[in-house]
Amino acid sequence: MAEQVKLFGVWASPFTRRIEIALKLKGVEYEFVEEDLVNKSDLLVKYNPVHKKVPVLLHNGNPICESVVIMEYIDETWKGAPILPRDPYERAMARFWAKFIDDKCVPAIWKACWSNDEEQENAIEEAFVLFSLGTRRGTITFQIMVTNIS
Repeated sequence: MAEQVKLFGVWASPFTRRIEIALKLKGVEYEFVEEDLVNKSDLLVKYNPVHKKVPVLLHNGNPICESVVIMEYIDETWKGAPILPRDPYERAMARFWAKFIDDKCVPAIWKACWSNDEEQENAIEEAFVLFSLGTRRGTITFQIMVTNIS
């Protein structure tokens, strides 16, 4: 029986994109189900009744929610090039930077995009500082991850 993989997401969501990249890195074929976040589908609410948000990965009828959790699931389920480092410390650092991006950088970018005037200038500066910090530290983690793949 062939595996059934569906990804419920929104094309503009960085969290959805994270999962699409992971699936493609692993060579997993999947069906993309575009969600309307204003009018959420019954399936999205059924598969993610707690948060009712994207992304949701449906694998053989089993839903997995939250992008970092989904990414780890993909890495553990489909073999091949690892997404996360195998070393526990390096894997913890990768998780830390993923959480940093989710909790700090993404909200700063949204604020920079949707605010006006002085508030927007401050938000752009904040986003720049956060990404600078994340880039300096995250580059090391990314290099470790790439080294593990090659």
